Amino acid sequence: MTASVPEQPPVRLLLVDDEPGLRSAVQAYLEDEGFEVTTAVDGEEGFGKAQQLLPDVVITDVMMPRLDGYGLLTRLRADERLGGTPVIFLTAKGMTADRTQGYLAGVDDYIPKPFDPDELVARVRNVAQRQQRLLQEAARFADADMGQIAKQITEIRSLLAQAEALPAQEPVQHTFTPRESSVLQLVAEGLMNKEIARQLETSIRNVEKYVSRLFIKTGTSSRTELVRYALQHRLVE
Repeated sequence: MTASVPEQPPVRLLLVDDEPGLRSAVQAYLEDEGFEVTTAVDGEEGFGKAQQLLPDVVITDVMMPRLDGYGLLTRLRADERLGGTPVIFLTAKGMTADRTQGYLAGVDDYIPKPFDPDELVARVRNVAQRQQRLLQEAARFADADMGQIAKQITEIRSLLAQAEALPAQEPVQHTFTPRESSVLQLVAEGLMNKEIARQLETSIRNVEKYVSRLFIKTGTSSRTELVRYALQHRLVE
C-alpha cells in the first residue's frame, strides 16, 4: 500500500489595501486559487494582524492612510518574528524611481496596477516557494555539522559542572541587548541554535546573528570560549 503524501497547508497571505473594491476582488481571486487570505485596510491594521497571523507572504498597497506600505515594510523588517517575511508591493505607482525605492527598502517584488490576476498568483507562488527553499536551506546548514556541535555542547556542559571551580574574573560591563542576554543564557545551558530558536520563537538565522554579536562583544570565537567567558565573569546564572 502506497503511503499518502501529507497535504501541504495553504499559503497564508496578508493583503493590505485601503480600496474596498480592489481588496475584496483580489481576496476572492486568491482564495479561489487556494490561498488563505486575511485582509487589512491600512498599514497600521496590517502590522497588528501580521503579528497575530505570522503570514507566509504580505501583499500591500503603498499609498494608504495612517501607515503606508513603506512604513509597514519598515516595521515588518524590524520585527524579529516577521523580519524575513516576503513582501510584495501592489500599487498604482509604476515609475522606475518608485520601484527602486521599494527594492532599496527591502521589498521582495513589485506589481504595478492595473495587473493581470494570473501574474499576481504566479508571483505570489514564486515568492512563497523561494522563501520555503531558503528556510529549508537554513535548516540544512543548521544541522550540517552535528558532530562538531555535539562536541562543543559536551564541553559546555562539562564547564557548567565545573562552574564554581572556575577562577572568578573582575566584573566587566557589556552592552548586551535583552535578546542577546537571553541567547547567552541558553547557549550556556547547552542548547543548540534550533532549540534556542524554538524557545525564543524566532528564526535560526536570528539566533546565529545574536551568537555572532556575542562573539564580537566578548572577544571569543566559539561557543565553548563564549560559555567559559560568561561563567568566569558571572554573566549567566
